Amino acid sequence: MGPACDLVGPRAASAALSLLTAPAILAAGLVTTPAGFVAVRFFVGFSIANFVANQFWMSSMFAGDVVGLANGVAAGWANVGSGLTQLVMPLIYTSLVEHLHVSSSSAWRVSFVVPAVFQIVTAIMVLAFGQDLPSGNYKRNLNNTETQKYRNGEASKEGFFDVLMHGLRNYRGWILGLTYGYCFGVELTADNVLAQYFYDRFGVSLQAAGLIVATFGAANCVTRPAGGVASDMLGRRFGMRGRLWGLWAAQTAAGLLCVWLGRVGSLWGSIAVMCCFGVFVQAAAGLTFGVVPFVSKRSLGVISGMTGSGGTVGAVVTQLLLFSGSEMPRQTSISLMGLLMLVCTLPVALIYFPQWGGMFCGPSDDPDADEEEYSLLD
Repeated sequence: MGPACDLVGPRAASAALSLLTAPAILAAGLVTTPAGFVAVRFFVGFSIANFVANQFWMSSMFAGDVVGLANGVAAGWANVGSGLTQLVMPLIYTSLVEHLHVSSSSAWRVSFVVPAVFQIVTAIMVLAFGQDLPSGNYKRNLNNTETQKYRNGEASKEGFFDVLMHGLRNYRGWILGLTYGYCFGVELTADNVLAQYFYDRFGVSLQAAGLIVATFGAANCVTRPAGGVASDMLGRRFGMRGRLWGLWAAQTAAGLLCVWLGRVGSLWGSIAVMCCFGVFVQAAAGLTFGVVPFVSKRSLGVISGMTGSGGTVGAVVTQLLLFSGSEMPRQTSISLMGLLMLVCTLPVALIYFPQWGGMFCGPSDDPDADEEEYSLLD
C-alpha cells in the first residue's frame, strides 16, 4: 500500500482496496468450515492496509507543525471504530432475531451485510469527494525536475521497486516499525485478551468484560489525537528532539503501566490502571506518527507502510509469544508484554536526522544537511 500511495495517490489506492476487500466481508456470512473462516479472515485483513493510506493522506494534506494532530485524529477516530463495532454488531444481530424473527444461525450471517455495504459506500465517497493534495489529485508530469516533483507532491516517474527500495533502505522506518509494534501492536493485543482476562480473573460477566474493553478502544477518539498534539507542541518548542523524547517517554510510561496491570489484584484497581495504560499506549501511537512524515518525502508511503505494518506484526508476535498456548497465568503474560514495550522503545534513541538531530545529538555541522536536500535523497 505504501508504494501504491506514492505512485497513484492515497485516494485511488484507498478506494480500490476497500472495493476489493468488501466481498470478503460479505463472504463471512457464507462460511461453513474452519478453513473458510481462516480464508475470510485472511482476505479481510488486507483492508487494514487502508490505515497506511489514511496516514499518508494526512501527512500529504497538512503542514509539518500540525501533522501530528492530523494523523492522531484520523487514526484515533478510525481505531474507535473497532470499539464501536464490538457494540454495534451484537445490536444488529439482536435486532434481526428479536424484531425480524430471523433465526439465530442466520442472523449473525446477515449482520455482515451492514459493514460490507458501509465499506463500499465509503469507498465510493472517497472517489467522489476525496482529494489527494491541497493542490488537487495526483497526476504524472514527465516534464518536472526531481526537485519540482517532490516539492509539489506529484506522482513519481520511478517504478514501484525504486520507490519501495528508497523506503526500505531508511533505517528510521524500521525503528519506527518496531516502536509502533509495541504501542499499537500492544493495543491490538490488549483488545484481544483483556475481555477474557477480566472474565477469568475477576469473574465479571462477558457483557461487562466486553464493555470494559470497549471503553479501552473508544478512548482513542481523545488519547491518540492528544499524542499527535503533544508531538506537534514538542516539535514547535524543541524540534525533532522534542518529538523523539515525547515518543520515548509516553511509550515507556505505557510499558510500566502494562507491567503494573498484570500485578494488580483487584477489579477496580485493574480497571483504573488499564485506563491509564490506555491513555499512554494510544498517545504513543499518535506520537509515532508525529515523526513518520519527516522520515522520507520521496517514499512517505513506504515509511508509513513499514510503521503501520509493524503494529500488526507486533500484535501477532506478542500473542504468539505470550498468549497462544502459553501455560503462564494471563496476568504474568500482561506484565511481560510491558517489559517488551520497555525494551523495544529503546531504539528510538538511535534515530538521527542530519538537519534536525536526535534525542542526544544536535544537527549535523555539514552545511549541505538541509531539509530540502534530505527530502530529495531520502
